[in-house]
Amino acid sequence: MRIKSSFNEKMCAILIIPKWIKDIPRDQTILITGPTASGKSSLATAIAEKAGGRIINADALQVFKNWRILTARPTAEEERRLSHSLYGHIEGHASYSVGHWLREVIPILKSQLRPIIVGGTGLYFTALTKGLATIPEIPLDIKSDSEKKLKKWGLNSLIRDLDVHTKNQIDLQNPRRVLRAWQVWSHTGRSILDWQKDTPSPTLSLGACKPILLSVENNRLNHRIEQRFKKMIELGVLDEARENAQKWCPDTPSLRAIGAHELISHARGDLSSLETFEQVSIATKQLAKRQRTWFRSNMKEWINFEP
Repeated sequence: MRIKSSFNEKMCAILIIPKWIKDIPRDQTILITGPTASGKSSLATAIAEKAGGRIINADALQVFKNWRILTARPTAEEERRLSHSLYGHIEGHASYSVGHWLREVIPILKSQLRPIIVGGTGLYFTALTKGLATIPEIPLDIKSDSEKKLKKWGLNSLIRDLDVHTKNQIDLQNPRRVLRAWQVWSHTGRSILDWQKDTPSPTLSLGACKPILLSVENNRLNHRIEQRFKKMIELGVLDEARENAQKWCPDTPSLRAIGAHELISHARGDLSSLETFEQVSIATKQLAKRQRTWFRSNMKEWINFEP
């Protein structure tokens, strides 16, 4: 599939980098996060072009090979032009966790190139700068039981089993967070928060990094989300969906990518083009809302920047 140019490339041409970002020492690690479609990759690319560095992925869906366009991964040309790591290196059917990511990113940080770590998965950044609890591996049968319970009885059937403290601390609107908390409790008999209290020292100190949180006004971000999806269609995301539909399985980890289910439904003739656009836009805006809420609660020390 040929991709002529990406939305990231187009955004870089108009991105204005303030002086305080240009003046970041060349040996200081840069962390960039923010809601989906806020311009994270554009900023990372612009910094790497101006001052050098290795762009390291911190997005849980951009690790998968099979959704380059839908997850807004860098194009092959961008990856050749600048140094990139941890993008598209995992098969779509394989499981991948924050623990996998942390183990992979640690040796990359020792590279001579300055790390520019960018992505929208907040847990990756907290694991990196606050440490990651060493929770035992969850058996496949417990994972399967929790998925079946969720599918048959809904999210509340899992939430009911959690302790009050966990209910008050985790995002109960996020099925992945609730599933994880339920699985840990079911397998170990301890709440996920208890495990997190025993977290070892972090890999990087937040104070030693330049942590940048992109902030985009809600209406403008919603407009960017819609425009980005239109650009994805131009770049061939429907062809990408047709390729994925051939090996589609409901439990495939990479199908957590926002819009994957809708696009595959469209490829199979179950959704019209208009329905697909509307549903993907709504799902993406809902993701952005959840991300903003999470960032406000967990990234108060980060530098807010509106590109």
